[in-house]
Amino acid sequence: MTTAQMDMLWLAYGKAGIVGTIRHTDDIYRVTMSDRREVGDYPSIEVAKNALMSHLKAGTPRPDFRRA
Repeated sequence: MTTAQMDMLWLAYGKAGIVGTIRHTDDIYRVTMSDRREVGDYPSIEVAKNALMSHLKAGTPRPDFRRA
């Protein structure tokens, strides 16, 4: 019997809507900005959230991360 790996997706909501996503597959968290630019792959959700934040405009409040 094969164990299926379920992907998890977090949406990052800013004041104007979704600013990016984090998708968990296998052992990585992949960050993609809302303009479809891939930021990179990270080992944990916290590191991925920080990476997404670092690609937002300076002074932008931390987005609300919601699991989809």
